[in-house]
Amino acid sequence: MLRLRSLVSKNYLRAFSTEVGPSGLDKIIIANRGEIACRVIDTCRLLNVRTVAVHSTQDALSRHVQMADEAYCIGPAEAKDSYLRGDKVIEVALKTGAKALHPGYGFLSENSEFSKLCSDSGVTFMGPPPKAIEDMGSKSNSKEIMIAAGVPCTPGYHGDEQEPEQLFERAKEVGYPVLIKAVMGGGGKGMRLVHKESDFIDALASCRRESINAFGDDKVLLERYLSNPRHIEVQIVADTHGNCVHLRERDCSIQRRHQKVLEEAPAPRLSPELAQEMGAAAVKAAKAVGYVGAGTVEFLMEAGTTDFYFCEMNTRLQVEHPVTEMVTGVDLVEWQLRVAAGQELPIKNQEDIKVNGHAIEARIYAENPARDFLPATGTLKHLRAPEGPGIRVETGVREGDEVSVFYDPMISKLITYGEDRDDALDKMISALKRYEVAGMPTNIAFVEKCARHPSFREGGVTTGFLDIYEDDVKVEEGERSTDEAIAMAAVARVTRDREANRDGWNAFTESEGAWRGHGRAMTAIDMEGCPGTKVWQNRDGTFDVDVGDGQSFSNIQVDWDEEDKWMEIVLDGKRMELTVVFEEEKDGDTAVSLWNRENGKTLDGSNYYEKVVIKGEGVGGVGAAGGGGTLFSPMPGKITAVMKGEGESVKQGEVVMVLEAMKMEHPIEALADGVVEGLGGKVGDMVQDGGVLFNVKGEGEE
Repeated sequence: MLRLRSLVSKNYLRAFSTEVGPSGLDKIIIANRGEIACRVIDTCRLLNVRTVAVHSTQDALSRHVQMADEAYCIGPAEAKDSYLRGDKVIEVALKTGAKALHPGYGFLSENSEFSKLCSDSGVTFMGPPPKAIEDMGSKSNSKEIMIAAGVPCTPGYHGDEQEPEQLFERAKEVGYPVLIKAVMGGGGKGMRLVHKESDFIDALASCRRESINAFGDDKVLLERYLSNPRHIEVQIVADTHGNCVHLRERDCSIQRRHQKVLEEAPAPRLSPELAQEMGAAAVKAAKAVGYVGAGTVEFLMEAGTTDFYFCEMNTRLQVEHPVTEMVTGVDLVEWQLRVAAGQELPIKNQEDIKVNGHAIEARIYAENPARDFLPATGTLKHLRAPEGPGIRVETGVREGDEVSVFYDPMISKLITYGEDRDDALDKMISALKRYEVAGMPTNIAFVEKCARHPSFREGGVTTGFLDIYEDDVKVEEGERSTDEAIAMAAVARVTRDREANRDGWNAFTESEGAWRGHGRAMTAIDMEGCPGTKVWQNRDGTFDVDVGDGQSFSNIQVDWDEEDKWMEIVLDGKRMELTVVFEEEKDGDTAVSLWNRENGKTLDGSNYYEKVVIKGEGVGGVGAAGGGGTLFSPMPGKITAVMKGEGESVKQGEVVMVLEAMKMEHPIEALADGVVEGLGGKVGDMVQDGGVLFNVKGEGEE
């Protein structure tokens, strides 16, 4: 007997005594990739079940491949040539002796033909039988089955009459606004909302075109449109012995284009009586199609009422299943393994399913909310997930991995658990602020704005949340960063350059190269939204920063470790410990991302994350302002040009000299009007850190 520990070393799941099957399920194959494949492997490891991964050429070095006991390539990068090749998957299953197959979600998970292929090949499909997938895969057929089973359904038309004129008449009977939905649709595809009769025919044609392209079927159904619905779904699990239970409900109402953003369990502002009624309806729906395994029955509920209607059933494990696990203590993957091994459910009596606390999940994607959520690709140059009590992260990627164009751009699922909803939500907001991702845009700021919104805090929001509060949660590009962030980013940039250049100079001179301030070294940096930010390096090693508009910071103390991306800074006498990541962008700009490592708190106690952009090379003028207008070099370098000679007049801001350091040229500007004197060298000369570059004598000065 094995004792099931909590998932991934977390302490949130109830422990069960586990024995997987009388004959033992010693090896399974996972027909998926990314975080769900890793999630399945986590539980299999706890149960001593060996795992076989399949992968495309693109995923050869991916996390799920390296976690599995065995891994086999089944085709090129495109899913249609690899992850959707059921024949290749079965070939590997038979070759390796895998007794069961976990389909994950997406790809082949709801493909009845693939389920049948598994069965015919002697491989147990960890999901429902083909007939149940077919019954629930057709929106029209599933509605008829549900009506016959006594499960409440939205008023509409689900019949075989498909001529445009006939559907037009049926729409009148259903009543406007009416929803046209592809029978085989999903994920928001093949769906059109029609508010008036005159728009129906055009909307029908558009819906059918999209449906035939996405699903190979243009049959549609009609439903009365609920104007203010909540999206509530119920998790069920059934075994082959006739047992079926529900594990309560999840609220997934915050959606963008029918894709979920935040999910939570249990559903807020739902009475226990109504929750049990919906759960019982879900069990009834599962039994009506002879369901086996884990599945989700989705309902729409008109806000402010107790009326709910069957929407569809997802015949697989859902993306958001962790929130259910957190509040019930059930490992759903373990239950799937038990069912596949022919065992009964660990808990067969509904009254023994208990819910404790509250859990919320956010989906972290590589996408750009400021550009209509365009998916992003590239390399994860920096990745550090939040940690702490009540935090769980499910991911399929690591720092240095590539987010490619071939698959869903999900980075991870972030789940927080609390004693109550407010506790879970507070942890979610804090965790989002501490989620460190660099290398590509993400939706983290957008998700945080949703989680922070007062209406979400109240609970019971509807699927129209993002339409109603679009302006409140919008993420804009090019927003000016805070003065505090600009100052810290500027100091980080100067410190990084100083340290890098000092190393180069030490190698050249074989000297100790200690910081020798002969005045106040100054660097001018062109920050986005704040051009001409000036950083002074004082002789005692501290910094002063002028960000313009009368804002300045003095006596900034810094400790720096570039390898660990770590900076400790004291700003206005208050200490912060930061992660600092520099990203060189395609247009020549440099993005500086700053996260507070200490509990995600800023100087004023709020959560902290900023991204500051340095325009171009970023250094608009490097030099030093000493007494009497003397400019000193803040770094070792070589003089590559002298624009003004001895005795020549110069205006403030004019370039006097160009200094090359770390293969970059830095124009050195005069800080005041006057006359150039005391040039520190000629073209080609090396200048040491702190060496005199030139002096500008003002009019009337001796």
